Amino acid sequence: MHKLSLRAVQKLTCKKRDAWWTVLLVDPVATRLVCWFARFNWITPNRVTWAALFVGLGSAALFLKGDYQSLAIGAALYHVSFILDCIDGKLARLKGNGSVFGGWLDYVFDRIRVLFCALALMGGQFLRTGEPIFLLAALVVVFLDMLRYVDALQIYKMRMSMRSKIEAVTLARQAEQGVSEEEQKVVFMEDLLRENPLMEADHLKAAASQPGSSEVIDLHQQFRKRFPWYARVRHALLRSRIRPHLISGIEFQMFIFIVGPLIGRVLMTTAVSAILLGAFELVIMFKFWLSTRDFTRTMERLDPDSVPSRAGNISPHLKAGRHRRREDDVDPEQAAWADERFPAPAPDEDPGFQPWPHPYADGEGRDPRDTMQLTRIPMQALYGYGRDAEQGRP
Repeated sequence: MHKLSLRAVQKLTCKKRDAWWTVLLVDPVATRLVCWFARFNWITPNRVTWAALFVGLGSAALFLKGDYQSLAIGAALYHVSFILDCIDGKLARLKGNGSVFGGWLDYVFDRIRVLFCALALMGGQFLRTGEPIFLLAALVVVFLDMLRYVDALQIYKMRMSMRSKIEAVTLARQAEQGVSEEEQKVVFMEDLLRENPLMEADHLKAAASQPGSSEVIDLHQQFRKRFPWYARVRHALLRSRIRPHLISGIEFQMFIFIVGPLIGRVLMTTAVSAILLGAFELVIMFKFWLSTRDFTRTMERLDPDSVPSRAGNISPHLKAGRHRRREDDVDPEQAAWADERFPAPAPDEDPGFQPWPHPYADGEGRDPRDTMQLTRIPMQALYGYGRDAEQGRP
């Protein structure tokens, strides 16, 4: 492979946004190691991933001993393991030999490393002190780590689902308006910010919303309106490639498995890290909730017929009883709209069903008040068998 400068390797392998721990304490070492690893063809990203796992398991073995010297060496090994974990992705981006299986392997090995290190660290402290709270701390660490990555994956899936629905509706409208397939496109604000991280959202929207161009869809509009200072903080951090999510799964792991053992305050560091991670996760959930509201408003504007009404209207045939609403209190227009949106089931869909106020026909010899159809249940099923049944007693 041709020799590349360190700056070129950094530009090719480093992410535009990353965790502050990675930017400040990992990338300066990892990029230099990538330049050296890239010279050897036998060093592949998957082999580096395996090496990161074995070094992490060695860190867990030292954590299990429980003394300070073992904890300090284990913390150093964990940091080396994380550096190798970052190198595999950088090496794959530099050489272009990444694979789907390699991404899955990296994810699974990360979870295995966290699991073993958490059990070993807290188990070693439990064996040394005999305090059962360390066992609870191990469960909390594993749970929060799993919750963080599962929640991130689920939010990502929901975001992609919202984007796909908006794209489908927007492209259909553009096709109806006679826009050619080559000119049909959907522009999202998050894509513009990803390509131009240091520009203001309003400026990007104004530049992209030129006459004849596509509308810019913004699914984070409410969040920016409620927290206008967030854009300034984000821009200040992105100038150094640091993402605004300051306490993520990476910082959570580093504080528990590196900072805590080095300062000798494992339990306190775990508690503080858990609180900070939980707080940031709540912020992410709140931001996602606001994004879903932006999505609903966008869909109501683009395709009103596809979004259920939030007015709470109930079609007459869906009413549960006479006490719900009188016919003279129902707005005729709303009732007609509700009947159209929620039609009564066809006879073949639900045989014998009749809407209120006549749930059952009298022509079959049944009591209209017998809503449970008790008269159709055999006498034996209600009163039993034998002589008691003949006497009509239970």
